[in-house]
Amino acid sequence: MNDGKGRTSETESKMVGTLYPPGPRNRFFGGQGSAFRRDPLNFLTNLAREHGDVAHFRVESQRVFLLNHPDYIKDVLVTQQANFLKARAQLTRQLLGEGLLTSEGEFHRRQRRLSQPAFHRRRMSGYGTVMVERAAQLRERWQDGQTLDIASEMMRLTLSIVSKTLFNADVEAETDEVGTALSEIRKLFETPNLPHSKLLEKMPFVPAARRFQKARDQLDAIIYRIIEERRRSDTDQGDLISMLLLARDEGEGGEQMTDEQVRDEAMTLFLAGHDTTSNALSWTWYLLSQHPEVEAKLHHEIDTVLAGKLPSTEDIARLKYTEMVFTEAIRLYPPAWRIGRRVIDDYEVGGYRIPSGSLVLLSQYVMHRDPRYFPDPSQFDPERWTDVNLDSRPQFSYFPFGAGARRCIGEGFARTAGVLLLATLAGMWRMKLVSNHKVEMQPLLTLRPKHGIRMTLERRR
Repeated sequence: MNDGKGRTSETESKMVGTLYPPGPRNRFFGGQGSAFRRDPLNFLTNLAREHGDVAHFRVESQRVFLLNHPDYIKDVLVTQQANFLKARAQLTRQLLGEGLLTSEGEFHRRQRRLSQPAFHRRRMSGYGTVMVERAAQLRERWQDGQTLDIASEMMRLTLSIVSKTLFNADVEAETDEVGTALSEIRKLFETPNLPHSKLLEKMPFVPAARRFQKARDQLDAIIYRIIEERRRSDTDQGDLISMLLLARDEGEGGEQMTDEQVRDEAMTLFLAGHDTTSNALSWTWYLLSQHPEVEAKLHHEIDTVLAGKLPSTEDIARLKYTEMVFTEAIRLYPPAWRIGRRVIDDYEVGGYRIPSGSLVLLSQYVMHRDPRYFPDPSQFDPERWTDVNLDSRPQFSYFPFGAGARRCIGEGFARTAGVLLLATLAGMWRMKLVSNHKVEMQPLLTLRPKHGIRMTLERRR
């Protein structure tokens, strides 16, 4: 029985004693897999709007549960986080090894403890200097009236910044190679956290698997070269790799990381650190081009606070509106658009019992556009982030960097980059979207613009 729209009611679901909350009716053997893969953002949004804060669907033999309430998000990521494992797609593990994004338990806590000093507040001043220097170099290279893909420009900029600040290395000469490798890898992450993504590992003869291996080998060569250079120099250059190579875990007899462990952490931060930030900035420029009143207010603050000089980390506290613009942009276009967790022991939520081994999804994209917490949710409105508005919303209605023990270790780095790079580039340029260019979201490993974002530069007078 259903309500005539392919839905099973909550009351009926409990009456028949099923474990499962409401969800769309399965019309095919594979469940809702094809619909989810075709348009995951709209699929999950409609699932939450039509079936409530606890909903489920099936992909092949896998039951997937979407939780869409701040209390449930807090429960999974914070209160009961010990009852969940990170849902690791096999491809992610093949690429990142046992880095911070994929490792679990005590090993994860150890690696996070050893990596944390690289993101300490006192180091952000040095990172900020590099961010502004690289952005200033870029803005001087741009030309009035030039048309370019701002997504590609942000990718190259953040790649340069991350490699310098975290690894004290310059990979600009290899940017095209790295960019090609990253694009190839992104294509293979169309169905993260779902069972059939494991098939490539079992079929190395498939062209997609060979391309993945080649792309991973290209990135490995760069990372291992940096590690080898650092081993040879045997000096602390103040970057992440130096710290990881020299760090000793007092709880394990002073043991140091192996090259492979350092590689896994470096690869994780290398990719996550630049890919997420570049996408966040790309979407921010797009939004500003569509909202001239917000752009004008941003320019006014930058001109008033900086008075023509380049920004520094000390200026961030005074660039309030710039920070609000970035915060609102990643509400609408969160680089990490979903989080997957595997249930260890049966989990009760919202009056339902989710069985052990099930996959639970939390979607930043869906929650951030929930009208209960963000009125007129599709509107780009930085004023949502004034202190008064912040106090009126539940804490976990907004979680672009996750929460709990697995909260993104690079959140401070990303926010610093967002404000400083916006202030540096917008201090000299405004950008206008090319009129016939199609902007479309592509939810792969991160939420990226499918066709790039082609914009025309206009020098500010």
